[in-house]
Amino acid sequence: MSPDVLMIVSFLLALLLGMPVAIALGLGGLVGIVAGLPPAMLGTFGTNTYNSVAKYPLIAIPLFILTGLIFERAGVAASLVRFAQAIIGPRHGGLTVVAVLVCLIMGGMSGSGPADAAAVAMVMLPSMHKAGYPKPFSASLIAASSSTAILIPPSIALILYSIVVPGVDLRALFAAGLFPGILAGVSLLAPALYFAKKYRWEDPETVERPPFWPSFKAAIPALFAPVIILGGLRSGLFTPTEAAVVAVAYGVIVGCVLYRNLSIRNLWSLMSEAAVTSGVVMFIIALAGIFAWAGTTLGTFQHLADALLSLSENGWVLLGLVMVLVLIAGMLLDAISIYLILIPIVLPLMNHFGWNPIWFGILLAMNIAIGQFTPPVAVNLMVTTRIANIRLEHTVGWTLVFIAAMAASLLLVMLVPGIALWLPEKLGYLVGPW
Repeated sequence: MSPDVLMIVSFLLALLLGMPVAIALGLGGLVGIVAGLPPAMLGTFGTNTYNSVAKYPLIAIPLFILTGLIFERAGVAASLVRFAQAIIGPRHGGLTVVAVLVCLIMGGMSGSGPADAAAVAMVMLPSMHKAGYPKPFSASLIAASSSTAILIPPSIALILYSIVVPGVDLRALFAAGLFPGILAGVSLLAPALYFAKKYRWEDPETVERPPFWPSFKAAIPALFAPVIILGGLRSGLFTPTEAAVVAVAYGVIVGCVLYRNLSIRNLWSLMSEAAVTSGVVMFIIALAGIFAWAGTTLGTFQHLADALLSLSENGWVLLGLVMVLVLIAGMLLDAISIYLILIPIVLPLMNHFGWNPIWFGILLAMNIAIGQFTPPVAVNLMVTTRIANIRLEHTVGWTLVFIAAMAASLLLVMLVPGIALWLPEKLGYLVGPW
């Protein structure tokens, strides 16, 4: 058996045995080094592990994780929900619009789908249940809507993509994710509003409309968060990594001074939680570096890419195959693992067919977003069903509806690249033809 095959088989076998993704990646890389490279190459194990995480842009990941936790516990979601309800008012399906809208805004603060799902579900699920929405429907809608956080800047997944793919401007990625993220949210609203009206959920006469101006005043600090982060990036006031620091500082001010839902003791607890989550993420990235280095050195990724190219010379056919592969991976793995495992394989395809790396990164992110609420893993759905106190399998029917809706938006962005690339081009982040 060739070193290439041994490396891939070892990785897949480790996953099937239930090992954590990080361990499976490290083990696969180690087997590849031992089987296909001189013994002296084992000395690179520690160096490559360190080099994988010793990158300045990666500082943004733990900081945005902390930002998401701070905004989640600061009561931001509750203020946004009241403001959205004041705008939309009582009507059939009104709460579905509120849920999607708040998820989109929260995505502009944390960049984390599970964090947004938890924050919005805690506030929205009781209100939607009281208005007559079935819990499986509500849990599925919030899980699907919160997955747009991977597209709405700042996105932790897009930060990682900009590091893994050489020469990609993170500002361009952030700009490119905005319209596809909004499109994904709108695509979810279409079936949600249809079923709300069909089954007469949410009787407008029984739903109270919060007063507009008090709701707006309470929501101002939350609404300013995306403005500060994205405005600072656009103006050049700070880099994406520095934006993460600004986001944390602003979140502390909002939570401790303005909303007063956080204390110093809460902050210490949140920093500890963020440190644990960040440690898991960095551990995956570190050991994935071994896997990536071994696969590149052995030529494994190029061989896999050549195998895919042998299936068809039609770029659209292979793009479709890649999207299916990423969707299946998204059903089983988290976004960070998918990027680290699959990008080295599909990067030669992207170069071969001349796919725009910004557009391709957004397509991957949209596909991974679908995977975040697609069973069996469905991390966002696990969060919302736990809060709703229902079993995950009860949501399968509704989940399939929202999967189809978001898949339609993915297909539209695939066929019309300008949806993703127009904004970064207008902002001057994208040079050259699409």
